[in-house]
Amino acid sequence: MENIAPPKSEWQTVDHAFAYLARADKLPHRTEGERTLLDQIPSSTRRVLDLGTGDGRLLSLILLSNPSVEGVALDFSEPMLERAKVRFANDKRVTIIKHDFTYPLPEKLGLFDAVVSSLAIHHLTDPRKKQLYTEIFNHLNHGGVFCNLEHVASPTWNAHLKFFAAIGQPVETEDPSNKLLDVETQLRWLREIGFIDVDCYWKWLEVALLVSFKP
Repeated sequence: MENIAPPKSEWQTVDHAFAYLARADKLPHRTEGERTLLDQIPSSTRRVLDLGTGDGRLLSLILLSNPSVEGVALDFSEPMLERAKVRFANDKRVTIIKHDFTYPLPEKLGLFDAVVSSLAIHHLTDPRKKQLYTEIFNHLNHGGVFCNLEHVASPTWNAHLKFFAAIGQPVETEDPSNKLLDVETQLRWLREIGFIDVDCYWKWLEVALLVSFKP
């Protein structure tokens, strides 16, 4: 049966959603990175995997931009999953799966035209990050895109302090689960795995969009 998108309203347009999120979200420039990410999702995309979906924010923007997409939202946090379930309660295009991606991605997920993630993978250890990137490669169709809007490491401590000053938080409040890694190392890993056209498409201090494609 053909998936039918919900009736369209102003809240189902990307511009309106971004205007609201720009006011509501506390992380400066995040919507700029998200808009750049959306630009990398081809209009021909039919299946998207959102890793660490949280409350479903990023996947919802992708669905607004391309209503024909079928989305799989993956997270392990029950509170976040509950928020995502509320967000997508009436949207049959979305399947929500509980999974901790410190463990390998389930094979049953199948193949995708795009895999996306937002501010999630940096919680993994570096060896697990690289392993996950390999799993993502294996779950992509040929020509598929991987877009990771990520919290990355600054090159110096002073630059790290500058980031926390810019977001209005004392560095002492940094999430102890953060395992930040520099952009260049991650780009090199993606190339080694077999991705092509690998680059950092957008960056603001410690927030970067890493984009790569499966040949």
